[in-house]
Amino acid sequence: MDMNMQTSPQIIVPKQSRALSSAQERKLVDYLDVQFLQLMRGYKKRSEPTTHLPTLHDYLDASRQILSLILQIPPIDPSTSLRTAYLLRLTNDALSSIVGYPPDSDSLPEALDWLDDLDQAWLTVLEAQVWDPSTGAGVDLYIDAADASGGIKTSPMSQTERTRLRSLLVGSSTSLEEWLENGKESQEEQNVENMLERLGLQAEFDDLFSRTLDHLGGLSGIVVDPV
Repeated sequence: MDMNMQTSPQIIVPKQSRALSSAQERKLVDYLDVQFLQLMRGYKKRSEPTTHLPTLHDYLDASRQILSLILQIPPIDPSTSLRTAYLLRLTNDALSSIVGYPPDSDSLPEALDWLDDLDQAWLTVLEAQVWDPSTGAGVDLYIDAADASGGIKTSPMSQTERTRLRSLLVGSSTSLEEWLENGKESQEEQNVENMLERLGLQAEFDDLFSRTLDHLGGLSGIVVDPV
């Protein structure tokens, strides 16, 4: 992932971590709310000359920076629920917005790469890992005995959150398939599967959200049936 955090609040998260302070949390919430608002406005004005997100590349780049910051929220209560809530929000917004841009052979690989990043991000959250921005991967959280006895802990996602996540990912399959159908570049391509195979993206598409859905239980990947 691109961890360009130059203009955002800096969160240094060691493997042995602490929850955000009240002041840090307020600053982060204010910043993220502004970023989400700008992302939504840019998307809604994507066809206007004044937008800062005219292309799918621009949208994915902006949303990737938000994703990177969300992942750096430490999975220590009470900060744990904040990371989950904002990642659910980004997932909902992004899956709804990606399909609003015209697909083509240039944007499809980048979109699938971003969706794979999202899959990896959710696995990190589901396993209550700390995100290491230097490696772009989750690492196991370490809470020593003294901290644990002092009440420092992490809580798993609730069943309601898990159900919502699963619904978002599974429900996105239809809209993504329709989006790809619109992206066929010629009538010679009989179906979406042919296009994906030509672009060398069939395996990546079939594996969408596989890690997250496997963790949640079943229905991993999106299977494209020939039409």
